[in-house]
Amino acid sequence: MRPYLSGFSAGFTRFHSVKSKLKSQSQCGVYHGQLLDSYHVEGSWSKMYATMPEKMSEDAVKDDPVSNMLVDSFGRLHTYLRISLTERCNLRCQYCMPAEGVELTPNPLIMSQTEIIRLANLFVSSGVNKIRLTGGEPSIRKDIEELCSQLSNLKGLKTLAMTTNGLALARKLPKLKECGLNLLNISLDTLVPAKFEFMTRRKGHERVMESIYKAVDLGYNPVKVNCVVMRGFNDDEICDFVELTKDKPINVRFIEFMPFDGNVWNVKKLVSYAEMLDIVGKRYAGVKRIQDHPTETAKNFTVDGHQGTVSFITSMTNHFCSGCNRLRLLADGNLKVCLFGPSEVSLRDPIRDGADDDELRQIIGAAVKRKKASHAGMFDIAKTPNRPMIHIGG
Repeated sequence: MRPYLSGFSAGFTRFHSVKSKLKSQSQCGVYHGQLLDSYHVEGSWSKMYATMPEKMSEDAVKDDPVSNMLVDSFGRLHTYLRISLTERCNLRCQYCMPAEGVELTPNPLIMSQTEIIRLANLFVSSGVNKIRLTGGEPSIRKDIEELCSQLSNLKGLKTLAMTTNGLALARKLPKLKECGLNLLNISLDTLVPAKFEFMTRRKGHERVMESIYKAVDLGYNPVKVNCVVMRGFNDDEICDFVELTKDKPINVRFIEFMPFDGNVWNVKKLVSYAEMLDIVGKRYAGVKRIQDHPTETAKNFTVDGHQGTVSFITSMTNHFCSGCNRLRLLADGNLKVCLFGPSEVSLRDPIRDGADDDELRQIIGAAVKRKKASHAGMFDIAKTPNRPMIHIGG
């Protein structure tokens, strides 16, 4: 047995009491002691139900050791892999990177194209059907087009997505679409150029807007726009962002401010889902909740008269851990089973030590089995050491 496999066998112990471990805290969120199990919008009650996990039957797990690699001890099947391609970025967003910057992993320790494709193929052949490319800024990686082409051709992969800041995207996007990139999230936290420069410590607001409209023109539907909402910075722009959805197939996704190393998180900066929804509901008539997929991270809404949609990602006040189907492969080759958990295991090192696919499956399966039922809650997360978001991948 190779040294990096020692101690992993305990991770394969099967747990059978699935339902009892996943109820309680995921039924409703709590924000400063207030239950958020429902919320009133324009005279109607819009249910804030918790998502429930996509599960495999016990017989299916027993009969399929390959897929078993992706099933945790709570019965959650992980079919979504986020791959960070680089730690480098052409912006310096305040909630992602400390002002003094971060120490980057040396290039020889970043996964190569060959290593990325090998691991992606291993995950897809085991049941992953969606891959999202993240960073850093994934579009600045020199082999991004070739990576997209090879990944999109993996048998069994249905969705190849990318989260990008959009700064260098517009000119690359036509080719990336040809290479199989079929879903796009563009991060933009303000519609005011001066605020953009303050938040990102760089110029380029007009280039991001150009990328959003270019994606619409190329037929991406929806074009997802990620907006991290922070009190005192951009919470006054919520309705301005909703206006982006009026005449275009844009899905604006309002994200609760989350704590990571170096981003000076403070609960006073947090604008909760309930508060954001209240702002939208008071301004717009006909805000209606969409029935979401069980593994959906966002709570999605239509607005009467709008071509696009509005969503809320409520990681802090109304978490969706019970429906989590996501794993993260970091640029340095570490596997992270929970965004807010400090636990990581290297897949790069075993590959470079000559591990075969079965050995890699054992390592991955053991890590997945150790995944907890939910994260610790926003106040505990804020006190728990974790990497900066630039290292984890957005």
